Amino acid sequence: MKRLVLLCMLFLPLVAWAQKQYFLPTAGASDDEQQRPMIEVYLPNKPNGCAVVLCPGGAMRWLSWESDVVKMASFLNEHGIAAIGLRYHLNKEQVPQGMKMPQMVDVTHPEAFPHADANPMHYASGDSIIRLAAQDAKAAIRMVREHADEWHISKEKIGFLGFSAGGGVAIAATMSVDSMERPDFLCTNFGPSLMPVTVTQDAPPLLIMTRADHPNVAAGLVALFMEWKKAGANAEMHIYGDGNGPYELMPQTGNTTTETWSSMMVHWLKAKGFIAKK
Repeated sequence: MKRLVLLCMLFLPLVAWAQKQYFLPTAGASDDEQQRPMIEVYLPNKPNGCAVVLCPGGAMRWLSWESDVVKMASFLNEHGIAAIGLRYHLNKEQVPQGMKMPQMVDVTHPEAFPHADANPMHYASGDSIIRLAAQDAKAAIRMVREHADEWHISKEKIGFLGFSAGGGVAIAATMSVDSMERPDFLCTNFGPSLMPVTVTQDAPPLLIMTRADHPNVAAGLVALFMEWKKAGANAEMHIYGDGNGPYELMPQTGNTTTETWSSMMVHWLKAKGFIAKK
């Protein structure tokens, strides 16, 4: 009976469990613990010193926690990478009456988004939430650095992976001038900037992943790549021509190139020196 239980456990899907939870000391925090910005920490058994703050997607109105944090944390932990799930401020306001979605832009027109701002609907309360969420993300980076020794993380190997709207949050947070809050690398998966960006020459290396046929997102991310390159900063972009998005972890079937994004990201982290090459 014990052997049967053990065999069943071996074939269960790998699931990451948060070892620690911390509320973030950021502006606009609610007294309601269910809505307060916080991080959940998932630590690997064999750490390599790298840490990724996961900014889940959800259109700034919900968080795709299971796919973008829990499953992704398990994947990262398998590669020795600490994963930090970020619960950031969300927009609870209704879109102002009378606002209409702008015309969709395809990948061939990145010039439609000056300063890489691909937010389709700017309005005061929505923009304020993006700024608050960016503060949450910066506070998360700071907290990881403060606990780096305890969590077996290198203070020079901490970065973001943002999904969809979470990519916009991560990008906005990367614009910080505070060295304790700036990431060492930035990965955005299907998530363009939601605010105008100002990129400096010492901006962290950027990895972009998107799908060519997604309106606005692909063009916005091409614009973001160009802003990084115009500043003389390091950037790499993968525009997939097949598969579906927004991207989650996918089985490696060999049927699409899109499904390789996660393993390609790990390879990029190794190539950039954030993970040791074996």
